[in-house]
Amino acid sequence: MSTYLSTRCTAFAGVNRIATGSLIDVALTIKGMEDRIEGPILTFDDASGAVIDLDLRGGTAEIVTRLTGRGKAKAFDSGHQGGGTNGPGRSRGRPKLGVIAREVTLLPRHWEWLAKQPGGASQVLRRIVDEARRADGGKSDLNAAHERTYRFLSALAGNLVGYEEAIRALFAGDYKSFNGRMATWPSDIRDHAITLSQSAPTQE
Repeated sequence: MSTYLSTRCTAFAGVNRIATGSLIDVALTIKGMEDRIEGPILTFDDASGAVIDLDLRGGTAEIVTRLTGRGKAKAFDSGHQGGGTNGPGRSRGRPKLGVIAREVTLLPRHWEWLAKQPGGASQVLRRIVDEARRADGGKSDLNAAHERTYRFLSALAGNLVGYEEAIRALFAGDYKSFNGRMATWPSDIRDHAITLSQSAPTQE
């Protein structure tokens, strides 16, 4: 299964959570429930909180093919945005270890400094990134959690009582107040928001 098809996501019909799991599993679950559900169904990427637009026309094979094509397009766009030089069908690095080869644009003085370091440029850059992540102290993960929770709630909870107060508490890191503001909300929305707000969401 491609990485995109394995994307973890959650679908809501109104205020009710109807499916959670890999993108392909959720898509096919929704497909099987379409005739029994009135109103719009929103599917959220659990990593980003963004809505995933699903085209569920046709049978299972067509849906899988369509999603697979979208995944390849996203991967290609990501590579180009990051300055990647790998075209379709070309593989570099060590895929079994999750290594992704992309071009890095640096000034001459940066390349000169890297050339003097032991282990090669790639090893040095990986070490620098790892050190920055450790020094970050989890701040980036926490910011990402706040952002994905906000995206999710802005789509489903914007009209609920205490929404603005809950968002302010979220970004302030006041989780007691955040949870309290959501106390009267539909349980599926509240529970999913709490899960997304964690720096490392648990698998539901």
